[in-house]
Amino acid sequence: MADQKFVLAGVMGWPVAHSRSPVIHNHWMAQYGLRGAYVLLPVQPENFEAAIRGLPALGFSGCNVTIPHKVNAMKMMDFVDPVAKAMGAINTIVVQLDGSLHGYNNDGFGYIQSLRDAQPDWRGDAGPALVLGAGGAARAIVLSLLNEGAPEVRLVNRTREKTQALADEFGPRVKVLDWAERNDAMAGVALLVNTTNQGMHGQPELAVSLAALPEQALVSDAIYIPLETALLKNARLRGNPVVNGLGMLLNQARPAFKAWFGVMPEITPTLRQVVIETF
Repeated sequence: MADQKFVLAGVMGWPVAHSRSPVIHNHWMAQYGLRGAYVLLPVQPENFEAAIRGLPALGFSGCNVTIPHKVNAMKMMDFVDPVAKAMGAINTIVVQLDGSLHGYNNDGFGYIQSLRDAQPDWRGDAGPALVLGAGGAARAIVLSLLNEGAPEVRLVNRTREKTQALADEFGPRVKVLDWAERNDAMAGVALLVNTTNQGMHGQPELAVSLAALPEQALVSDAIYIPLETALLKNARLRGNPVVNGLGMLLNQARPAFKAWFGVMPEITPTLRQVVIETF
């Protein structure tokens, strides 16, 4: 309709050219017949605050925030969602009607929904989870698993300090183990999650043995390039259900799109294919 508002959004990062977010959001805009654009916003760290402050003046409904800005952006918000506050970073900014900036983190939502898409009867309280890595993705995933009722989250990282800091913050259900214990730590878990970059295109494979992992345990990788990492292939071949990182990428975009464009979008096979063709 002629009077429909033209909505502007984008993704701010440095570098940001690799982001698949424009493909996802522009596909949805076409699918739902909306007027607007989702653009790349390459912003160097020294210009970041000026760029964020300029969003309302430029008529943006908001933007996604990616590396290296996700932590720094929190300081510039007028309101930070409690979940994002606990995660220590935001990935979505929504410009309010009065020009104020609200910050959210949809990574945890995206991750949990990706598990449910793969296994509709998935339950967070089904048993312990083992999370490999202790970066931003791990932080969002650990917090989300605790919120979903996980009785124990075993956390393993090459440097123990980072995992210990997370455990100190998130409480006694987070159990810190050394990297050398990663294979034995799989015994009895309901979920294994890789949040490290090992197994990603151009990176070394993740060095783990799945011998102690229960056959019914769900194995998930936050990586989506390649769609099937060596970890997921090995898990699939031994009979474990597996989930790659594409679902997390697609699902975390949905609440942001809803906030900016007013429609909660669906993830269709067509969208998945459109994104995969960019790999």
